[in-house]
Amino acid sequence: MSAFNDSVVQAAAVVQAALTSPATYVQLALALAALLLSWALSTRLVKLGAAGTPLRRTLERLHTLVQPALSTLLVVVAAGLSLTWVGEDWLLRAVTLVLVLWLVESVIRLMHVGPLTARLLRLAVLLLVPLHLLGVLSTVTATLESMSLEIGNLRFTVSGLLRVLVFGSLLFWLGWISNTAGINAIRRQERLAVRTREVIAKLFQIALSVLVLLLFLQVLGINLTALAVFGGAVGVGLGFGLQSIASNFISGIIILFDRSLSVGDYVEIEGGQSGYVRELTLRYTTLEGFDGKDVLVPNETFITKSFTNWTHKNHKQRYRVDFSVAYSTDIRAMCELIRNAVASHPQVISGVDIPIEERPDCEIDSFGDSGVNMFVEFWMDGIDDGRNRVGGDLLLLIFETLREHGIEIPFPQREVRLLPSSAAAPSS
Repeated sequence: MSAFNDSVVQAAAVVQAALTSPATYVQLALALAALLLSWALSTRLVKLGAAGTPLRRTLERLHTLVQPALSTLLVVVAAGLSLTWVGEDWLLRAVTLVLVLWLVESVIRLMHVGPLTARLLRLAVLLLVPLHLLGVLSTVTATLESMSLEIGNLRFTVSGLLRVLVFGSLLFWLGWISNTAGINAIRRQERLAVRTREVIAKLFQIALSVLVLLLFLQVLGINLTALAVFGGAVGVGLGFGLQSIASNFISGIIILFDRSLSVGDYVEIEGGQSGYVRELTLRYTTLEGFDGKDVLVPNETFITKSFTNWTHKNHKQRYRVDFSVAYSTDIRAMCELIRNAVASHPQVISGVDIPIEERPDCEIDSFGDSGVNMFVEFWMDGIDDGRNRVGGDLLLLIFETLREHGIEIPFPQREVRLLPSSAAAPSS
C-alpha cells in the first residue's frame, strides 16, 4: 500500500512541477498558435481557384485531410522550437501523437478503406508513433535486429521481416489507392481529348508501378546499383525478344498523341480490312466491321502502312450511284426529276441553305452501246453501308421515279442481219 501511495505522491509532484513550470505554458502557447495557424491556412487553401473548377473541387474534397496534415507539420516544427528555447517538448510530443491519430483517421475516411486495413493502420500508429516520440524506437529496432536467422549467405532478422511486412503492405496499398485516384482524376479532365486522357493515364500507371517497385526494393534492402547493371543486360535481351511488342507500344503512344485515329472513326487499311474504331489501346486497335466482328489490328500497322480514315476531319462523305436511260429520253428533264427524288431521302444532305457543290447532282457519265450512262452524286453524314445503306435506297428510289414517268431503262440489244443465199461465198 505504501508503494502505491509513494507512486501517487510522485505523480502528483510531477503534475505540480509541470503546472508550475514556465516551459509548460510556452509549449501550450506554441501548440495553440500552431493549431490556429493550420486552421487559417487550411481554410484559405480551400478557397483557391474559382468556384466549380477542378482545383477547387479537389481542394474541397481534401479539406478533411489538409487540416490535420498542416496541424501535425506545424506542431512538429513547434516542438523543435520549444526544445531549442526552453529545453522541453513533452507536451508538444503528446499533441503530435493525437494529431497523427487524427491524420490517420482522416486518411481512412477519405480513402474508404476496409475495416481490416483501418484496424492495421490504427494499430501501427499506436505502436510506432509513441515509441518514436519517447525516443525508444531505435532501442526496440536494435533489439529486433539482433534476433536473426542465417541460412548460408542469407541473414534474416525479425526487424527486417517486420519492416517488409508493414512497410511493404503499406506501400502497395498506397500505390493502389494512388493509382485509382490518379486515373479517375485524369479521366475527369474534360478539357483534354479522350485519347490524351487515356495515354496520360497509362503513362501515370506505368510510372507509379515503377516507383512502387523501386521503393519496395529499397525496403527489401536490395542494392539498386547492382540491379541496374543486371537490368541493363536483361533489357538488351528483352529488347530483341519483345521488339514487336515495344514497336506496337510506341506506335500506340504516337497514334494517341498525333490524333490520326479516334474512337468512332471509320478506317480502311491497306490489306482491305475496314470498320469503326471501337477501342484504342497501347498494343492494338479494335475495328468493328459491318458484320459485327471485331478485328484487332496491331498499332504498328497504322504507322508503317497507309490507311484511309473516312471520318478523320469530316463525317460527311460523297458517294455516287450509276444508272442508264434510253437515248430517246429527255435528259435535262430526267436529271431534274432524279435530283429531286434523291434530295427527298432523309439521310441525303440537301436544301437551299446547302452549298450548291454539296447538293445532289445528276450528270452524264458516258454514251453506252444501249443507252446513256448517268450517275448521281450526293453527300451524307456517315458511311454508306452497315446501318445506313443509303445507296440501296437511292437505287430503288431512282428505279421507281423512272418507271413512274415512263422513262425506259435500256438493256443490251443486238441486231442480226441475214444475208441472201446468192451473196454467200461460192463453195469450192
